[in-house]
Formats: sequence, structure tokens, C-alpha cells
Amino acid sequence: MKSAHILLVEDNEGDVFLTKEALNESENSNTVSVARDGQEALDFIFKTNGFEEKTTPDLIILDVNLPKKNGHEVLYELKNHDCYKQIPVIILSTSSSQKDIDLSYQNYANCYITKPIVVSDFIKALSSIQQFWLDTATLPVN
Repeated sequence: MKSAHILLVEDNEGDVFLTKEALNESENSNTVSVARDGQEALDFIFKTNGFEEKTTPDLIILDVNLPKKNGHEVLYELKNHDCYKQIPVIILSTSSSQKDIDLSYQNYANCYITKPIVVSDFIKALSSIQQFWLDTATLPVN
């Protein structure tokens, strides 16, 4: 079991709560930071505007529909930055639009998951994210 620093980029408080609960239920001692809009996410990742002391996340869970900068803009800026492009980004969004899915992969998302509506399915999806990305995969060192 590995521990990781996860940046959750999500503006829906209910989804933030459920995601944090699901990620904290594991035996891993994960740190979960939350950015509630796209600009805050970029400031956190790039360590600007009050986030200079933050630790670089090992994994990012990113919503598409965000205020200030949407998830596609965040993903594009992140994946075009040499220092941060290796951070795995999982898109977790209510959007099942093929346009959003295609654009996410064009901008080098590591995977795209449509948020399940049923809470138990949402928890299972997060559990599978955690199992694969934190227990099975080897993440880059930041």
C-alpha cells in the first residue's frame, strides 16, 4: 500500500465530500487537497498566488465543468508544462459528451470516467481509481 498526494479539482461540495470519504476509507494514508475552480487548480499545481508552499500532487482527479477555467483548459496547460506534464490526470465528470471525452484524450488525460449517479457506484468508481493508480500503477516521482 502506497500513500499519495491527490489533488481533487471539483466545485460540487457533495462530490468533494463523497470523493474525500471514499479516498480516506482505504488503508493508504493519502493526502487529498481540493481546488474548487480551474484557476485555483493551476495556482496549486504551478505554486503561485498563495500556493507556493504546497506539495506537488502525485495524481490529479479533474472535473470538466469548472468555474474560471474549465477542466480542458487546466489539462491543456498542465500537459504543456515540462515540469508537470507527467502527473497522471483522471477526468471524473458528469459529462458523457463524446466531444468532452475526445478533447480530454487529445489533451493527454490518462483516463476519462463519467461520474456515476448512484452513490454506491460513485464510491466503486473511486475505489477502482485508487486501486489501479495507487496500488497497482507506479507513479512518477515529482
